[in-house]
Amino acid sequence: MQAPLRRFSLFLALAAALLAFIALPTPSAQAAEVLLSQGKPATSSSTEGNFSARSAVDGDPGTRWSSAFADPQWIQIDLGASAGISRVVLNWEAAYGTAFRIEVSSDAESWTVVHQTAAGTGGTQNLAVSGTGRYVRMYGTQRATSYGYSLWEFQVYGTAGPGGDTARLLSYGRPGAASSSQSDQNCWECTPARAFDRDPASRWSTSSTTGWTDPGWISVDLGATAQIDKVVLQWDPAYAKSFQIQVSSNGADWTPIYSTTSGTGFKQTLTVSGTGRYVRMYGTQRATPYGYSLWEFQVYGTGGDPIQAPPLPSDPANPPRLVWSDDFDGAAGGKPDSSKWRADPGTGPNNELEYYTDHRNAALDGAGHLVMEARKEVTAGSSCPPDPIGGSTTCQYTSARMNTGATFQFTYGRVEARIKVPKGNGLWPAFWMMGGDFLTGRPWPYNGEVDIMEILGKDVKTAYSTVHAPAYNGGGGIGAPYTLPGNADFSDDFHTWVADWNSKGITYSLDGRTVLTLDKEQVEQTRGPWIFDHPHYLILNLAVGGDWPGPTDASTPFPAKMLVDHVRVYQ
Repeated sequence: MQAPLRRFSLFLALAAALLAFIALPTPSAQAAEVLLSQGKPATSSSTEGNFSARSAVDGDPGTRWSSAFADPQWIQIDLGASAGISRVVLNWEAAYGTAFRIEVSSDAESWTVVHQTAAGTGGTQNLAVSGTGRYVRMYGTQRATSYGYSLWEFQVYGTAGPGGDTARLLSYGRPGAASSSQSDQNCWECTPARAFDRDPASRWSTSSTTGWTDPGWISVDLGATAQIDKVVLQWDPAYAKSFQIQVSSNGADWTPIYSTTSGTGFKQTLTVSGTGRYVRMYGTQRATPYGYSLWEFQVYGTGGDPIQAPPLPSDPANPPRLVWSDDFDGAAGGKPDSSKWRADPGTGPNNELEYYTDHRNAALDGAGHLVMEARKEVTAGSSCPPDPIGGSTTCQYTSARMNTGATFQFTYGRVEARIKVPKGNGLWPAFWMMGGDFLTGRPWPYNGEVDIMEILGKDVKTAYSTVHAPAYNGGGGIGAPYTLPGNADFSDDFHTWVADWNSKGITYSLDGRTVLTLDKEQVEQTRGPWIFDHPHYLILNLAVGGDWPGPTDASTPFPAKMLVDHVRVYQ
């Protein structure tokens, strides 16, 4: 009976295999798993040296990403559109994660865990996962070595979701053309390329001599035929009341895919549908006596011949971690830490009356504070606006100004300082940030300025937080005054100012109480482009006089002291 049993068992096995084969989906019904991550934008919590996040998605197993030597750390990939994630491959360098998570997200803010381990093995880990999202990240919570986290390759496999790569920016860096362009003292070299550089502080404008007429237009060559799904226009005040978005296959014959006679200016996000190699904004009626001008003209869709734009900066971790600080510990009389701060000597802007010295007016007090001191003393050879008391144009005051421009620049984070300000007419203490490109020649306000704390010594019951950009600056900056509860004033004691800065905007708080929230999207739709998504550096200074605080008088106490207990940045 043994042989018949074996034959019967073989028959059952063959039958089962046949049934399994029949049950498999056909090739047309089963979406193929593909590598989604290669060449896509990648960002990380930190980078060691030149081992950047993009090296983990470049398809080269000889290049790698490496993090700082701390927990937690992460690396994140933007797939460009929502996708079904089925597999993640981690090719670790020797510095690997013992405990880590694989997470997915639709917005890079709310994350869902699709894999988690506390027993990572290093080497190459091929992880079967199941999830949907546009963003995928490895979030490491425990390193296996004393070094950081390091990946030769971070590969994400799956299937593209409905619409595929519809969120891709097609116009970045592509050649543009226009009816005319402006190039004068008001808008230097405002060529079409400025609208396609993803730089919200540069713009295209029609010529001030020939272009303040209708119609006016700007177009972009996408390099190949594309399906256009979305167009974003960030207008200068010289905007179009009536205009069309048009597409063309040859740059000569145009088809409208959007039309309006009630353009609103500022930021317009237009859902469109059309096919073409060329896309054009064709303005037929100006909203002002001036021409047409766009800070940004962005085209999204599929196809074309897109140039990969630089990755956008990553938001701070949640919760953020301390990445830079100065508690000003040290012996009395010691100077600020030169590895963190550099003096910024010279005369001040805004018709200020002081001369900033080379750290002669800044010192530690031995009790954990930095003392920035304004003194009534003459600086020979200097030139300031006439002093209202003596009338001399030689600077009659000295003070302190210092920054981290040469030592520490950063994008996004929780920026915090605990400060006690002086009281007196004409005094102007401040804690603020400037865009790092100011140091390489970009003029204010195109670099961006973020004022975290400004107080006028003549009214120490009120503080101000403000941002300045090309479309809103000086007295037109966006901000608000705020006060302390009761009758307290800011010169009575130390107070803690915080700016929580991320890709959505900035939230300011005082002693843990929110005093102002600036929403990026709202600013773009009501005031103009948001230009703060790039590296900035920190500044502390105590000004004397100037257009806003006004002059000193006989009641102003000198020396006047601004005390700083700490400055910290979390990311």
